[in-house]
Formats: sequence, structure tokens, C-alpha cells
Amino acid sequence: MSIKRFAVVSVLTLLAAGPVEAAPLCVGTNNGLQFEFGLSWGKLSVEERNTLDLMELRRRGVDASGVDRWNGCIRAYVRQPGGGSRMEFYDPDTYRQVF
Repeated sequence: MSIKRFAVVSVLTLLAAGPVEAAPLCVGTNNGLQFEFGLSWGKLSVEERNTLDLMELRRRGVDASGVDRWNGCIRAYVRQPGGGSRMEFYDPDTYRQVF
């Protein structure tokens, strides 16, 4: 490969990568051994899990108007004092904010 071609490919690769905003990725903090069985007794639906997450965040002082699970995190829509809302991410195991 010629130097000119290498330079063009390098520049195009850097431009393609461009500035990418990092999305949070939550991974389980539980390092212990876990077992899962095929029984679904008491398994929560998505709506029930979201409701419980919303209640727990509010209990911890987060003024969230809605939540869902995204990329392994709890994605919360948090009301702002001046109006509007902001999307924030929380760890589903600890309910700590992920930056």
C-alpha cells in the first residue's frame, strides 16, 4: 500500500469514527455465584419492574417522571427545577447514578 493511499484511508477512518457520545453501560455488580431455574413463580412483568424502579428512585430523592431499562441501566426521565426533564442513568443493582 502506498503512503498516499495509507494516509487517505487513515483520515477517512478517523473521520468515520468522529465524536461519539459515550452511552453508559451498566453491568451487574454482584460478583457472587448465581443460579437460575426454569420456574417463573413471582416473575415481574416489564411494567411492574419499571414501577418498582420508579418508586425506589423517588424514595431516594430522584424526581423521576418515568423509567425503563436500557443498555443494562435504568433510564430515568428526571424533572428539572426550572422545567423540562433530563435523561439520567442509574445502576439497577445499587440505584446509583451512572455518568
